[in-house]
Amino acid sequence: MHKGIWDLTPLFKNDNDPEIENKRKLTEKLSYDFINKWKHRRDYLKNPQILKEALDDYEKWKRKCGSEGDEGYYFWLRTTQDQNNPELKAKFNTIEHISKKIENDIQFFYLRIARILKTDQKKFLDFKGLKNYRHYLERLFNESKYLLKENEEKIINLKSSTSHSNWVKMTSSFLSKEERVVLSEEGKKQNKNFSELMSLMNSKNKNVRDSAAKAFNDILIKHADVAEAEINSVLANKMIDDELRKMPRPDIARHISDDIETEVVDTIIETVCSHFDISSEYYFLKAKLLNVKKLKYHERNVEFGNISKSYSYNDSVKLIQSVLKKLDSRFYNIFMKFINNNQIDVYPKKGKVSGAFCAHNLISQPTYILLNHTGKLNDVLTFAHEVGHGINNELIKEKQNALNFGTPLSTAEVASTFMEDFVLAEILKNADDESRLAIMMMKLNDDISTIFRQAACYRFEQELHTAFRKKGYLSKNEIGLMFQKHMTAYMGEAVEQSPGSENWWIYWSHIRSFFYVYSYASGLLISKSLQNSYRKDHKFIEKIISFLSSGLSDSPKNIFKKLGIDITDFKFWETGIKEVESLLDETTELAIKLGKI
Repeated sequence: MHKGIWDLTPLFKNDNDPEIENKRKLTEKLSYDFINKWKHRRDYLKNPQILKEALDDYEKWKRKCGSEGDEGYYFWLRTTQDQNNPELKAKFNTIEHISKKIENDIQFFYLRIARILKTDQKKFLDFKGLKNYRHYLERLFNESKYLLKENEEKIINLKSSTSHSNWVKMTSSFLSKEERVVLSEEGKKQNKNFSELMSLMNSKNKNVRDSAAKAFNDILIKHADVAEAEINSVLANKMIDDELRKMPRPDIARHISDDIETEVVDTIIETVCSHFDISSEYYFLKAKLLNVKKLKYHERNVEFGNISKSYSYNDSVKLIQSVLKKLDSRFYNIFMKFINNNQIDVYPKKGKVSGAFCAHNLISQPTYILLNHTGKLNDVLTFAHEVGHGINNELIKEKQNALNFGTPLSTAEVASTFMEDFVLAEILKNADDESRLAIMMMKLNDDISTIFRQAACYRFEQELHTAFRKKGYLSKNEIGLMFQKHMTAYMGEAVEQSPGSENWWIYWSHIRSFFYVYSYASGLLISKSLQNSYRKDHKFIEKIISFLSSGLSDSPKNIFKKLGIDITDFKFWETGIKEVESLLDETTELAIKLGKI
C-alpha cells in the first residue's frame, strides 16, 4: 500500500540505525583499498590490459559505495524531508566531510588517465577489453586538452570562490533580503519578499502585478551598481581561466563538460533563433486574448483563462498509469515499482523542501521522487515530469555500468518532458473548449520560455563575453541595452521593453552558470522531435527506449547517429520547433472559434 512518504529502509532502518557506522567503515575500507592499490602504480597508464583491471576495480567501487556510500544519500534525502532539523544537518555534514576527503584522495586516478599522452590514447580506445569504458576514456581525454598541471588546477579551484561564487552569492543574497509593501491578491497593502514579488507579477489582477513590478524594478535599480561590479568580476575570472586553458571560445568549456559538440549547440541556437517569428506570434496572440495592444515586459507570463479542475494524488496516479501503459509496458512497470515500493514522497509538509525532484546517486541505490502535490494541473504535470526522469534512471541501470550511469546535461530533460507532454495530451482530450484554450496557452508559455527565451539568453551571453573581452569593462547601461536587444529579438513587437526591464539580467542566475541555458532548449526540442516520430510510427518507441538506456555510454551525437538521426542537421531541430508552431496554430484556431479574438 502506498503511504505517500518514502520508504528509505533499502538504505537504513532509521536515522540511528547501527548499520550506518558499519557501512561507513566499509565505504572507507573499500575506498582506501582501491587508493592504496593504484596510487603508487603507473603501469595502467601504459598497458591497456592493466587499465582494464584498474577500471573494473574503479567501477566496482563506484557501484558499491562511491565516496559516501548509502549514508550520504540517506541523510541528503532526509534533510530534504526535514530541512530545519539540526541533527540531520549535522549527520549529513559529517559524511560530506568524509566523502570530500575520499574524493580528493581518489582523484589522482582519473586525472592521471586524462593525461595519457595523445600519441598513446588511440591504443587504449581501440583495445577491445576496454570497449565498455571507451566513452568514459574519450570524455577524460577530451577534457584533458584544456587541463593545466595539477598544482595549477588546484589554484584555479581555490580561487573559484573568491573570484566567482562569492560575488554571485553576494548579489543574490542582497536581492533575497529585499522586501517591499505592495498590493496583495486580497487587495490589501502587504510586505512581500523578492521571490513573492516575482510571483505577484504573474497575477491576473493588473493592479497587483503592476504594483509588484514597480517594487521589483525599484529593487533591481538599487542593486544595479553592485551587480555591475559583480558581473564584470566573474566575466574577468572566466576570461582568465579560458586564456590559461587556451579555450578558443567562451562556451567551449560548457560543451566539453556536457559531452556535446560545439557544432551541435551552434545548430540548436541558430535554428531556434531563425524561428523567433513563432515566439513573437505567441505574444501577439496573448496580447489579443488579454485585450491589450502590448504586454508590458513583466506581463509576459500572466496566465490566460482558468484551469480550475482539481486532481487528487490517486487521480494523478491513474492518469499517468494510463498514459505509460499505452506508450510501453516497461514504462508502466517501472512506475508501478516506484508506487509499490514507496519511492515517492507526495504531500507538502512543514520543513520539507519546496518544488519537486527525482533523486539518484549510485547505480546500486533506489531512485526517489519528491513532490509537493496540492491537486493543481501543474502538480500532475510535475509528477509526470519527475517520473520521466525516474524511468530514464531505471532504463540506464538495466544496460550500463556504474561509470556510464547518468545523463549529460544536454539530454537530461528529454525523458521528463516526453512523459509530461503525453500526460498533458491525455488531459486535453477530456477538457472542454474553454479549459483547453487555457491549458494550451499555459503549455505554449512554458515551451516559448524553455526554447526561445533560453536561446535568446544564450545569444545574450555570447555577446556579453565577447564585448567584455574587447572592452575590458561593461557598464550596467551597456549590459542593459544588450539584454533588451536579445529579449526583443524573441518577444517581438507585442511585448514592450518597459522601463526597468533593462535591469532584469541582474537577477537571472543562469547567466552566472555560463552557457547552461541551451540545455533547456536542447532537451525539450529532442523530446518533441521524438514525440513526433512516435506519433507517426508507434514502433519508434524501441528507438526511444534505446536512447533512454544509453546513459553516458556515448556522446548524444553518436547515440542518435546509431538510431539514424543526425542532430547536427538543423532539420532535426526544426521537427521539434514545428511541434510548437502546430500547437500555436491549433490554439489560435480555438481562440477564433470561441470568439476570444
